Amino acid sequence: MEIIGIILFIIGVLISFIYGIKLIIIAFQESILWGLLYLFLPFANLYFIVTRWEKCRESVFKILMSIPFLLIGAMLSSMQ
Repeated sequence: MEIIGIILFIIGVLISFIYGIKLIIIAFQESILWGLLYLFLPFANLYFIVTRWEKCRESVFKILMSIPFLLIGAMLSSMQ
């Protein structure tokens, strides 16, 4: 069960990472300033996502879909 948990956790991390990078790309496509603000200014990423929901919706939902993989993977990998 520990191996399955680790695999599920890694899948969740990869999904979150890929779609997090996609959100950064969307911010840089808007403008270089937005990309830099997204990366370095706290809560600028949240403001960007809320104000450009139509562009960011798919990536946000995919990141949210990775949470069960992370939680189940963490629980299974910690079982002995």
